[in-house]
Amino acid sequence: MGLILDSSVLIASERRGESIKQLIDRLRLLLNDADSAISAITVIELTHGIYCARTDADRLRRRTFTEDIFQSLVVHPVSLEIAKLAGRVEGEQAAIGISIAIEDIIIGATALHLGFDVLALNVKHFRFIPSLKIVTV
Repeated sequence: MGLILDSSVLIASERRGESIKQLIDRLRLLLNDADSAISAITVIELTHGIYCARTDADRLRRRTFTEDIFQSLVVHPVSLEIAKLAGRVEGEQAAIGISIAIEDIIIGATALHLGFDVLALNVKHFRFIPSLKIVTV
């Protein structure tokens, strides 16, 4: 089993002062040694957070934390297959009046393509992605 970590989980960990190693160790304990990874979209979200920080200290802390993430976790790119799956999910849901943030669709499509679950704190959008299993801790 594998997990794609949503940025909400990573941001909460950083705000608690937890290192990425501590987060991974905690998740392995809670989730029976599940492998953790992120989508390339999460790289965008976390990098955005660095540059919109209000203080230099916050910016440095976020940069250090995200660089640890990028070194510690596999980052899955948005492949052609993932992009097509995301487009299908977005189109099908839009056709029935459901709007999902494109970032969450791509993260969810990455997980579906890999046969992984998504670990998220905010499941609002993920719950509308058919067949996607969402894990919360």
